[in-house]
Amino acid sequence: MTAVTVVVVDDQALMRQGLRKLLEIEPGIDVVGEAADGVEALDVLAELPEPPDVALVDARMPRMDGVELIRHLQGTHPGVRAIVLTTFDEDGTVLDGLRAGARGHLLKDVPPEELVQAVHRVAAGQTVLGGPATAHLVAALPGAATTEPNPEPDDPLSDREREVALRVGEGATNREIARALFITEGTAKNHVTSALRKLDLRDRTQLALWVRQRRRAGG
Repeated sequence: MTAVTVVVVDDQALMRQGLRKLLEIEPGIDVVGEAADGVEALDVLAELPEPPDVALVDARMPRMDGVELIRHLQGTHPGVRAIVLTTFDEDGTVLDGLRAGARGHLLKDVPPEELVQAVHRVAAGQTVLGGPATAHLVAALPGAATTEPNPEPDDPLSDREREVALRVGEGATNREIARALFITEGTAKNHVTSALRKLDLRDRTQLALWVRQRRRAGG
């Protein structure tokens, strides 16, 4: 299997090197470059033989921040899928990044295994939002006519799947759901997967939007 190629962009050397070391130990990920800001990142990408699959991008950097970098990538390297990393959970950053073309948003204190999973999922074409980011996005998209699914009056979910879905709608991660419901993280993940399959939804973001629309409808 071909490894997912990644470029790490962060103005803090310690964070940048930490991310690089974390990802380099993963057999399916290959870190092909790093940069301290958006300007340097564009220079690094120009020197690579081919664009990386994923760019991990710090939201706040000097000279060119993460959102501006992502806008540039949309024009120069549209195949590069960006994940925005932030220290604080800010709804403005989430929306600005997604509008610019980001495919993910995570807090920097995300568990290592979730970061690795996010890289693989974004490389595969999915959108990945950390729990708080999902909650912000759902709150900020009152219409969401093009992406919000229409729930059936009698949904096909089991009681447990519905309970897990409600937690997803609140922005909870699988780990947080597991702790709250006293189940294993794997079981929580299985319930999310089952709910997505039954509702014919792509990802957790759509599931969160489905939950919100049901609440509006009084379901």
